[in-house]
Amino acid sequence: MTSNEAAAIVKSVGGADNVESLTHCATRLRFQLRDSTNIQQSDVEAAPGVLGAVPQSGNRYQVVIGGGVQTVFNDIMALPAMANRGGGGDDAASIKAAARAKGPRGKTAWLDSLFEFLSDSFRPLLGALLGASLFITFMSLMSTLGVIPNWADPRTELSPSWQFINLCWQSVFVFLPLMVAYNASKKLNADPWVGFAIMAVVMLPGFAALKDVATKVVVFGSEVDIVHIFGLPLTVFSYSSQVFPPLLMAAVLGPLYKGLRKLIPENVQLIFVPFLSMLIMIPLTAFLIGPIGVYAGAGLANVLKSVNDFSPFIFAIVIPLAYPFMVPLGLHWPINAIMLLNIQTLGYDYIQGPMGAWNFACFGATAGVLYLAWRHRDMPMRQTAVGALAAGLLGGISEPSLYGIHLRFKRIYPRMLVGCLVGGIIIGIGGGVKTSAFVFTSLLTIPAFDNMALYALAVTAAFFTSMILVILSGYRDPEQEAVFEAGRVSVADLETAPAAASAATVLAASETTSAGDMGVPTEIASPLDGTIVPLAEVPDPVFSRGTMGPGIAVMPSGDTVYSPGDGIVVAAQATGHAFGLVLDGGIEVLIHVGIDTVQLKGQGFDVKVKQGDHVSVGDPLVMFDRKVIEDAGYSLITPVIVLNGKKFASVEPTAAGAVSAGAPILTVMSKSAPAQARV
Repeated sequence: MTSNEAAAIVKSVGGADNVESLTHCATRLRFQLRDSTNIQQSDVEAAPGVLGAVPQSGNRYQVVIGGGVQTVFNDIMALPAMANRGGGGDDAASIKAAARAKGPRGKTAWLDSLFEFLSDSFRPLLGALLGASLFITFMSLMSTLGVIPNWADPRTELSPSWQFINLCWQSVFVFLPLMVAYNASKKLNADPWVGFAIMAVVMLPGFAALKDVATKVVVFGSEVDIVHIFGLPLTVFSYSSQVFPPLLMAAVLGPLYKGLRKLIPENVQLIFVPFLSMLIMIPLTAFLIGPIGVYAGAGLANVLKSVNDFSPFIFAIVIPLAYPFMVPLGLHWPINAIMLLNIQTLGYDYIQGPMGAWNFACFGATAGVLYLAWRHRDMPMRQTAVGALAAGLLGGISEPSLYGIHLRFKRIYPRMLVGCLVGGIIIGIGGGVKTSAFVFTSLLTIPAFDNMALYALAVTAAFFTSMILVILSGYRDPEQEAVFEAGRVSVADLETAPAAASAATVLAASETTSAGDMGVPTEIASPLDGTIVPLAEVPDPVFSRGTMGPGIAVMPSGDTVYSPGDGIVVAAQATGHAFGLVLDGGIEVLIHVGIDTVQLKGQGFDVKVKQGDHVSVGDPLVMFDRKVIEDAGYSLITPVIVLNGKKFASVEPTAAGAVSAGAPILTVMSKSAPAQARV
């Protein structure tokens, strides 16, 4: 959708000035308007991409978009006139609040905030990180096949052609601090471009050139370059790929920016708030915040060397347990210099082996997430996990897994640490492993280690330990699970049940009808005991106008919903208010139990099936408590919709008045039916 089309939707509801807030569910935009009395429904429905419009009480207005609602919502919120009018997913705040209310969070609220800060700082970079990781994977493969020398060793000289390919991934990692600075500043409500500019100062070639006039000083056992600026010592360091300094910089910039906006008169804030922020933060970042990362990394490296000298067994355990916390903060990069120094002076390195245990535990956790995403039909997470896993196993890169998945779901870390511990113990018991080359620990570089069998055993154990623990326990906490369930592609909210079924599932269902059956009408049974109600009388325009497809409705007299035919359950909402089925023969049916009953969030519903179950006609899908629904003020009328009705010649009601569950209520005729069969 273009910005003009998004603007057309906003204009149809009275313009941005008439919009108090905007949220969305799985398929509908939900506007809270200041005044809805002058809105012309025909104008709204004529807007591009709109399937229907549903005026509601209290100046609320629903605009039906379909499965692409997230994109449309983003396009609308990107309009300058819509700034600060969004609310995100429908009822997200209330869902989170309800989940939080189930248990105490006071002692860990800071941890939740930290993970949210890290997640929002890295999530927008996921696409670039995954894209860069495929270049790395390609370089690793070429190196393994002997096409090029060890590209991961900075001492290796590549031909200009391969140097150019190598730059394709370095562009992302070298300038990662600038990207993180932008996102982290934005997360803390500071001007993101100010944060970007502050971090950019220490990445300028002129800043790096100060090293030419600097003095070498030993800090925590490592040499650093110090130059005095107005008498103050400034550490000159390469900030490429560092993420800890921009995160810390943004953490300070956010409160500073907020305070300056309170102190400075509004009419001059545009000039003086950015200026004073830069005046304070640039020297603070260059002299203090940046060096903190340098000294912390150097100090940590010195500690690790002392541990290895004392006990290689303890070292093999400490390294994989430390890396999950070092990598997100960028503290692992100085360790690379130590690895290279070890190879130069000792002829081998002892850090990369235990580091491999961490890497494969990380990749195993990603594999567990991929398994669960595949099982739950979570397409965005599936795509993220596939890319991250490929980057890890083939390229040895953990950042896509960390920034794209693990830092977003804090349940993963404890499971991953167990995998790290198992791998480290195996390496420690075996006496450690060494390598004479600087490598990224992936499947392709296992042969680079002296005790290949021990190393392979350790990383395999680390991988599967993390994977199994994530699969068994899940990776979302109760709050995240509640939000995920509420935001899933839902037949309840449109009702887009066909999208929930994979092509293979639909094909398998449709192939159960033989060619000889083509042209024979198919009957759909009533899922309820009750009274037939024409679809036009359902008190929801989305159903009554046939926006979702042809069908009929039943006002139930009982308390159980049954399967209307033989087929597969492709959507079974945990809330119990809606079910999507692909019946044998390929007919896609939506059963929506009541109107707006999704708001009950499962109260009064006892779901009997799950997604992927095969059901026969008459099998119970859900039992519901009539009193709970009626006391909440919701209608029990249940639409039964053929979602892919356009694929058939006709979908006709065949019942009226009282009906029993299992009795036919709809007849579906195939388009290929001969004329004489279409009665």
